[in-house]
Amino acid sequence: MTNQGDFNALTAYAKQFTGLTPEYEGLLLEIGPAIEGRLSEVTDDFYSSLLAIDRTRPFIEERLDGLKATHRTWLSKLFQGPYDASYTEAMYRVGDVHVKVNLPVEFMAGAMTLIGNRMLDVVSQVYGDDHARCMKTNSAINAILGFSLMVMQESYQASSLAQELEKFLSISGMSRSLFDNLAKAYKG
Repeated sequence: MTNQGDFNALTAYAKQFTGLTPEYEGLLLEIGPAIEGRLSEVTDDFYSSLLAIDRTRPFIEERLDGLKATHRTWLSKLFQGPYDASYTEAMYRVGDVHVKVNLPVEFMAGAMTLIGNRMLDVVSQVYGDDHARCMKTNSAINAILGFSLMVMQESYQASSLAQELEKFLSISGMSRSLFDNLAKAYKG
């Protein structure tokens, strides 16, 4: 995924798959100011949870302050929109960074679960008196977290394909330019 058309297509697909509807997008924008003040707590709890897991600790302990700042900024963006190809591209780049630091892909799914669970508490604290509002808000948050995760994981898939191609080229002795020419001829 590198061109804007690909990100437009990925945006449409991920929205459809995760249920990130225009109604939920509007709700995320609406609730942002009400929960903004609690997002630092979510980030702190998230990293406390990660530090308690032996396999995740080495990825974060030397860079904790910077990671927290980046995470806090990302959390805010979940409630700022727009949820378009530019947002998708940004989430793809986040996934790409995780690929480059060799973060196991399952860490991302687990992390989104930790964040989602903590956000349930936040929504309950803010809208606890209105059950219907809590349910709809939690569904919107679940949709944007799922959307973000799906896009980030796409970078893992692209990286895996690139690694497999490089392995094939190395084993076969085929040059990249020959492979690209054959691929173009096959498409044409």
